[in-house]
Amino acid sequence: MLTSRERIPVETHRDPRAVSLAVAAEIAETIRACEQAGRQCVLGLATGSTPLTVYEELVRLHVEDGLSFANVVTFNLDEYFPMQRGELQSYHRFMHENLFDHIDIDSNNIHIPDGSIAEADTSAFCQSYEQAIADAGGIDLQLLGIGRTGHVGFNEPGSGRDSRTRLITLDRTTRLDAASDFFGESHVPRRAITMGVGTILDARRICLVAFGERKAEIIRSAVEEPVTASIAASFLQDHPNACLFLDHAAAAGLTRFRCPWTVGAVEWDDTNIHTAAIWLARKVGKPLLKLTDEDYNEHSLQDLLAKHGPAYDINLGAFRRLQRSITGWPGGKPQRRKRDGDISRPGDEIFPKRVVVFSPHPDDDVISMGGTLIRLVEQGHEVHVAYQTSGNIAVFDDDAISAADFVRDFAECFQIDDDRVRQIDDHVEAFLRNKLPGQVDSEEVQSIKGLIRRNEARAATRACGVSAERLHFLDMPFYETGRIRKSPLTSADINLIVDLLETLQPHQVYAAGDLSDPHGTHRTCLAAVTDAVQQVVDQEWAHGLRVWLYRGAWQEWEPEQIEMAVPLSPQELQKKINAIFKHESQKDKALFPGTDAREFWQRAEERNRATADLYNQLGLAEYEAIEAFVQWHPVTSGTRAQAGAAAHAEV
Repeated sequence: MLTSRERIPVETHRDPRAVSLAVAAEIAETIRACEQAGRQCVLGLATGSTPLTVYEELVRLHVEDGLSFANVVTFNLDEYFPMQRGELQSYHRFMHENLFDHIDIDSNNIHIPDGSIAEADTSAFCQSYEQAIADAGGIDLQLLGIGRTGHVGFNEPGSGRDSRTRLITLDRTTRLDAASDFFGESHVPRRAITMGVGTILDARRICLVAFGERKAEIIRSAVEEPVTASIAASFLQDHPNACLFLDHAAAAGLTRFRCPWTVGAVEWDDTNIHTAAIWLARKVGKPLLKLTDEDYNEHSLQDLLAKHGPAYDINLGAFRRLQRSITGWPGGKPQRRKRDGDISRPGDEIFPKRVVVFSPHPDDDVISMGGTLIRLVEQGHEVHVAYQTSGNIAVFDDDAISAADFVRDFAECFQIDDDRVRQIDDHVEAFLRNKLPGQVDSEEVQSIKGLIRRNEARAATRACGVSAERLHFLDMPFYETGRIRKSPLTSADINLIVDLLETLQPHQVYAAGDLSDPHGTHRTCLAAVTDAVQQVVDQEWAHGLRVWLYRGAWQEWEPEQIEMAVPLSPQELQKKINAIFKHESQKDKALFPGTDAREFWQRAEERNRATADLYNQLGLAEYEAIEAFVQWHPVTSGTRAQAGAAAHAEV
């Protein structure tokens, strides 16, 4: 019953890696089944960040488990037009770098739309591409991603059910999403060659993969609403053997996750009761404590009311839980400051605390939790900030030229005779004046851009009261490619965080949990932090460690998720904004703003005010702004032992 509104089968997994492993396993099984049947296996493949881990796992299965691709024929979905094969953004290059160069596939069996052909030849090429698919016997399994407009391949809104491989003009939203790969929207090609919807639907099996909250709404529309040409992915409803593979974040918009009580019976645990009460209050536009029995009965919550009512009891429980999330003491209140009636919070006996704030980029700390950072410092805690990446690709070329010129002028002003300074300044000027769109910066330019971000971070944290000796610039290796597309996370990245944690032995850790970051860096940085914490969690100093996740410029936690809400006064909010202003290279116009044209300080201010307003609407105290956090719980050896014992007892 919970899936009754879903018009396409949906398989969900907790995180993107679990999704990718499941999809890779199905692809491998398809390859083996075709091999056993004595025929070649025809795969339709996708590009972009979504299938990267799928390809990584297929390579591992080839190297370690002997999975052979000798009988595999591949057809890629699309390619930008025009696009030379060797360019950084070329899907031809992407596929070879991430899959084909690492497996035993026959190069003659690889088919990728050719973005380098003359425009006059595109129609004939597209027809020949369709014929090649037919000659191969049709596609056995088609791998898909989905764009924010609901496109599959590059089948933009308006693509017909029977459309075939063709040259298409890209939607502006699609071009905005691709802008970071091309170092600016103006450099993104306006057209692409793509398989058509009809071509995709001809596949015998279709697996669509999606990750993250940014995809949740379009996934809901494609799965639960009627088929429409405005959302190409919705045509999968007509396919007899299609399935969506989603992480929990991408599936969050589906009815069975958002409000499962509207489609079937649910188990009323504390979390579901809390979520349902807040959902009802927002739906009917009432504070929690004003909800009535009739409100519950009239909105599919009769079962909740019957088992846990009356409404007053449910309302009060949800209200108190939300009220307990509010604290002006994110690091805990010292015992001597407690008064009668104050809420007791665990860990208060340790005061002051050592705190480490992990920031994926050099500005996420102040954008996402600048008010809390200020509060922690003012309340006497030992606050460290660890910048996980250099952020060097997000600096405009003109800023790098200005920085190099300043160093040269500085040397001349103080009569510092250094030929190397002049050489670097000349190199930066010459390189950037002749730089091609999308070209990777030289090492010197990358270093200068990294120094710009580093000094801005120093200025911002100085405005928050954090001393310079408590800043840690990790420059994690996975990031240092000079490109939007990063290297896979390795032990070298994680060990940097493990070493810092073991050195500082913090009582609290803050990390970025906003997986909606469009470029994937936040997701990778969070994985590095959680992996590192998992490695140290059984050490004696870490037994009381608490890990709090914040969200940044892209999205906020839902109210039912929030476990710590730190209210900000008007003065504290302004102080936070002033700290964000110190990141001058990101001010006025950031190089990679995503699809939101507002400046980062504007996004942060509006998000914090909106959270406070929502608390007010639900009947809580009225604040100027609120920063929200969710706790992440590592798995200790004791927890693992308990789980193992429970599983053994069940068997």
